[in-house]
Amino acid sequence: MPALHPALARAEAFAASYGLRRPLLLAPMAGACPPALSVAVMREGGLGACGALLMQPAAIRAWADAVREAGPYQINLWIPDPAPARDPAHEASLRAFLGGFGPAVAPEAGDATPPDFAAQCEALLEARPPIVSSVMGLYPPDFVARLKAHGIAWWANISTVAEALAAQAAGADAVVAQGAEAGGHRGCFDAAQAETGMVGLMALLPAVVDAVRIPVVATGGIADARGAAAALLLGASAVQVGTGFLRCPEAGIAPAWAEALGRARPEDTRLTRAFSGRTGRSLATAYVAAAAGPDAPAPAPYPVQRGLTQGMREAAVREGDVARMQAWAGQAAGLARAVPAGEVVRGIWDGVGHMLR
Repeated sequence: MPALHPALARAEAFAASYGLRRPLLLAPMAGACPPALSVAVMREGGLGACGALLMQPAAIRAWADAVREAGPYQINLWIPDPAPARDPAHEASLRAFLGGFGPAVAPEAGDATPPDFAAQCEALLEARPPIVSSVMGLYPPDFVARLKAHGIAWWANISTVAEALAAQAAGADAVVAQGAEAGGHRGCFDAAQAETGMVGLMALLPAVVDAVRIPVVATGGIADARGAAAALLLGASAVQVGTGFLRCPEAGIAPAWAEALGRARPEDTRLTRAFSGRTGRSLATAYVAAAAGPDAPAPAPYPVQRGLTQGMREAAVREGDVARMQAWAGQAAGLARAVPAGEVVRGIWDGVGHMLR
C-alpha cells in the first residue's frame, strides 16, 4: 500500500484529535445552521456547527442538546463591537430608503440589540461543546481560561496573518483562516478593515501556516474536492465549508435563495454592509445594488442597520423575493449542490482522497 500523502496524513491526524472521521467542517452560519444540517454532517464523520450570534442562552443549550449524540461540533460567537454611534437624522433617511423595499420602518427599529454576550458565554460553558469558536475578535483572557478549565478547545476565526498571531498568543488551539471569497460576514477584528484588507484564501493560507505553530483550518470559497485538496496542499489541517451546504435540504433556507445560489458565478457576489452594518458577501441582488448607489444613504453601524432592515428581510422571505433577501453567498456558490448534506460530505472527501492518495 502506498504511503499516505503528507497533506492527508496531517489532516487525518487533526481530525482524529477531535474525534472526527473526516477533516471536513460545517461553517457556523448564524441563522442557517439548524440541528438537522449539523447532524447530517456529523453522521458522515465531519464537524457540526452552530453560529450562535442571535441565539439566547436557552436556545444555545437546546441546540447543543439536539446534536451532541451525533458527534463533535463547534459553537461560534461574535466578539461584540463597541457601542455604535447613533445619528437620528441619518437613520430617518435610511428608514425612508428601506421603505421603498419593504414595510414602513418604525423609528425604534434601529434600537434592536443582539443577545447579551456574557450570558451567551455562560451558556457555552453550560453546553460544554467540544469546540468553541470566535469571530470578529478574541475572547477575553478570563473566558479563555474558563474554557480551558472545562476542557473545551478554542478556535479563532482570522482574516490576516496579524490576527492569526494575536489568536495564537491569546491561547487559541487552532485558527480558522477565512479568505475574502467567503460568504456571509467578513470576520475581521476591526470592522473598518473588512473591505480594505481583503486577502484571498490561496494567498492567506500558506502565509498563516508559515507564521503560526497551531493548526490552521481553511475556509472561504471551498465547495468541492478541488478546493479542499488545494487547501490541504497549502498546509491546512482541515477545511470548513459554508455556502457549499446551503442548498442541502437540511439547511432549510428560503427556496429562492437556494435556487439563486445554484445559478451564481463568482462575479455574481459582492461585499455589502446594507443588511447588517457589518461587511459581508452576498448575492449581488437588486437591493444590494441600490444600497450601493450614489443616492442611497450609507448603512448605519451594526447592529443598528440590522434592526432597520429586519422588516424588509422578513417580508422578502415570506414573499420568496431573493432581490431583497439577505442572501449570503461565497464566491464558490455555483458549486453548491442541491443534495443531502451527507452526500456533499462524501463527495468532497472521496474526491480529495482520489486526488491525494
